[in-house]
Formats: sequence, C-alpha cells, structure tokens
Amino acid sequence: MKKIDEIARRLLAGEVPALARAISIIENWADKAEVLMEAVFHKTGHAHRIGITGPPGAGKSTLVAGLTKHMRKSDASVGIIAVDPTSPFSGGALLGDRIRMVDSFTDPGVFIRSMASRGGMGGLARATHDAVDVMDASGRDFVLVETVGVGQEELDIVNIADTTVVVLYPEAGDGVQAMKAGLMEIADIFVINKADRDGADKLADEIRIMLELRSEELFDGYRPPVVMTTAFRGEGIEELAAEMEKHLCFLSEGDWRDKKRREAARLRLRTIVESHLAVDLWENRSALTKLEDHVDAVLARKYTPYGAAKEILSDYFGSVS
Repeated sequence: MKKIDEIARRLLAGEVPALARAISIIENWADKAEVLMEAVFHKTGHAHRIGITGPPGAGKSTLVAGLTKHMRKSDASVGIIAVDPTSPFSGGALLGDRIRMVDSFTDPGVFIRSMASRGGMGGLARATHDAVDVMDASGRDFVLVETVGVGQEELDIVNIADTTVVVLYPEAGDGVQAMKAGLMEIADIFVINKADRDGADKLADEIRIMLELRSEELFDGYRPPVVMTTAFRGEGIEELAAEMEKHLCFLSEGDWRDKKRREAARLRLRTIVESHLAVDLWENRSALTKLEDHVDAVLARKYTPYGAAKEILSDYFGSVS
C-alpha cells in the first residue's frame, strides 16, 4: 500500500491532484479507502461542514456557487461535493451541478467534485462522508455538500454537516408542504430562494410560524433563521453567510458541535458495522442456501418474512429476539 501512503502524504500537504485521486479511491475501492482513511483521519475535524439540501428546482447549485464566491473574498479555501443522480447508462454522475459552478473551475482555492448517488438513500452517495473527511484533511476551510434533491429522503445530510441549510422556493407548493415535517427537524437555516417571485414572503411567514409552534424542540438559545435570497443575482448571499457564521459560533460556544459530531460518529459506526455484518453473512455459502430454503417457506406461507429472517439470523449469529 505504498502508493496509498504517498497519496495520503500529498493530500495532507494540500496537493489538489492527490485530493482528486483520494476521492476516486473512496468511490471505487473499499479496501484501499480504509487504508487511506487510516492515514488521514487524524487531520480531520477542522473544516466547517455545510449541507445544502432541499427539493429539485430550488436553485441549490446557484446558491452554492454564490456562497463559494463570497467565501473566496476572504481567501478561505472551499471544497464542494455535489451529489448528482446516477446515470442509468454509465453508473456515473450526471454532472449537472458542476456545469452551474463553471465560474469556480479555474480558482485554485476551490475544489469541486461530483459524486454519483449510486442508489444511496437520503440524497447522498455512500462514500460522501469519507469524501468530506479527505477534503477536511486536505486543509479546506469550508466543505459544502449539495444533495441530490429528491425530497423527504434528504434527511441524512444532518449526519455529515455542522450546519444544514434547507433551500425552498415559492413554486414548490404542495411538495414543500409534504416535506416540512422532516425538514423542520434538520434545518439550522432556512433559505427561501427565488425570493423575487410571488409567494416568497408567504412561505417565509409559514416557516416562522412553524418554528414558533415547535420552539420547545429547538436548541436552547438558537432559532433557525429564515433568509431570503435570489441566488442568480447574488442577493442575500452575504446575509446567508453571516447566519452560517452565527450558527457555527453558537455551536462552538457550547457543546452542541461536539454533541452533533458524536451522534454522527455513532450512526456512522453503526452503519459500517451493519454493512460488514451483512457482507460477512451473505458471503457464507450455508447462509445463502438457507436463504433459498426460507424463500420457499415464505412462498408456501409456512413462515412470515419476519419469522424467516429471524431463523436465518439465529442460524448464523445465535439466538435473535
């Protein structure tokens, strides 16, 4: 694994080609990715991780581009992960978000990477968390993660981001109404983009009313603000950046940031453990044989699917309640 060690060394030195190579390893070679993470993980935890989520058509990519320009004015380095839908033909990302961020391509202080969702739920690719870590380890001040934009399944961005920005827009109508319950629970900042259109003020008022009704469930001393933007004109970007800074200060003043990252680490560990257990189980030939036997039993109505699953697990792991 000398090659991985060299990539890790160059990554920690801030070399952009090494960062690009590291993310490719994360996406394509799980065994090498584990070695790479062993070499760089101790340098993570410094970047402000910002999640940008919301329904399709909200203008998330334009907003990310505007935020990036604003951050670069203070010479901050920025990493962007745009999780795009998977191409049904190549299996790769469709790259729509990178097209809209074309102005940042030649900026050496900005690194943009599209990642295919590859069927991952929650609007995120399965390797996204590792990719955020290597961007962090490479010395980026900010890491922005833009999710696919598939609606209610966006919610796992909260397990990656320090600050989660939920982007809505007036014309979303009933689609926004359907998503409000879940998005209310994860948003640190609400953005009403395309605020020059009819209905923007009404939507903002609705969100503020919901926040008021659920105030007992919010962080002590912090209420998610509602920011109005028209991203393609650059309007509201400075106000949004200021609210992000306020949220980070709030997290840093108390122990909220540690709590958020602890919960994220707990869920990440559980996911990894469960993944390894599943691989270990289905690589066992006996378990696969029993699977087919229990499929027959379910089809014959001798077992419910739940009972059959417990039988398979009990055969392999011992008693299962």
